[in-house]
Amino acid sequence: MKYGRIFNFSAGPAVMPEPVLETLRDEMLNYKGTGMSVMEMSHRSKPYDAIIAHAEQKVRDLLKVPASHSVLFLQGGATHQFAMAPYNFYTEGHPIDFIHTGAWTEKAIKEAKRIAKCNVVATSEDKNFTYIPDYSHAKFNPDACYVHICSNNTIFGTKYNKGFPNTGKVPLIADMSSEILSRPIDVSKFHLLYAGAQKNLGPSGVCLAIINKDWAENTGRKDIAEFWSYRAHIKEGSRLNTPAAFGIYAVGQVLDWVEKQGGPEKLQKLNQEKAAILYNAIDSSGGYYDCPVQKEWRSDMNIVWRVKKDEALEDKFVKEAQAKGLDGLKGHRSVGGIRASVYNAFPIEGVKALVDFMKEFQKKNG
Repeated sequence: MKYGRIFNFSAGPAVMPEPVLETLRDEMLNYKGTGMSVMEMSHRSKPYDAIIAHAEQKVRDLLKVPASHSVLFLQGGATHQFAMAPYNFYTEGHPIDFIHTGAWTEKAIKEAKRIAKCNVVATSEDKNFTYIPDYSHAKFNPDACYVHICSNNTIFGTKYNKGFPNTGKVPLIADMSSEILSRPIDVSKFHLLYAGAQKNLGPSGVCLAIINKDWAENTGRKDIAEFWSYRAHIKEGSRLNTPAAFGIYAVGQVLDWVEKQGGPEKLQKLNQEKAAILYNAIDSSGGYYDCPVQKEWRSDMNIVWRVKKDEALEDKFVKEAQAKGLDGLKGHRSVGGIRASVYNAFPIEGVKALVDFMKEFQKKNG
């Protein structure tokens, strides 16, 4: 790799496309002849008008966002959305339904419970979140204000691989932080989807939110602080306050890169190929490596496994891998093990290098 860079398997902030980093470098001091950096210019200037409009249009083009939905660039990451959604849309007598698939839905439930009645209509907690529960027979409440899911779980390595829940007339919300733009989705099925930028979209500090405008306008509460109101952010075009200006600019550059790769359709094929190489190495190791996730629910983005369920051996694996330029492989502190995050920008060469290391490590430490 160029510039002495390593293969970065971190779950987030995560690897970004090198051409994007090069553009950010080249335009750092003087953006397109303005004589200043994007970090220095007014967020209400004409040059920045073009930057944020470009980023929004690329989101619309790549995700085929319908005119019924607004595209917002917010702050506070997905964690802010855990609270912002119920503060906008919860009303007494209309509970929030959750499909519980791990740490991130747990956090969303915890935040919602501060003000709302919540129902967990399906959960995979019984098997430590190693699968997506059967949501085809989930007991959705027809009077729920909305249903909330996390489409891909970074910690447990699961993903909705069989379509999303059909919630009928009840609005559906999805946290898509770790898989946004990694595959085609039908945005019209969601009243709100959101994603922290630091995995597939760009640097941390930006949160993409795509929301049904009528829902925000006609259902969203009017008795909350303006900064918490989707309606207010829509009205001000993501500039209710000073936005994460440089981060949004960087997101726009990542979106240009995604477009050059062929969009989510082409990236999905590449992501499946990368994941298949790694899962095959795990499954063909004779049990030396073990992925606990049920095969039908395995994520293409976050691949988790154990090394003989031996923490000392896993620590050795992570340390020796890092010495070879394979960084960020330690599993989340809550579950341990090994985790390789192979987002859109992660090169297939890095996956192959990891597989070669895995074979070598098993041979020496079997």
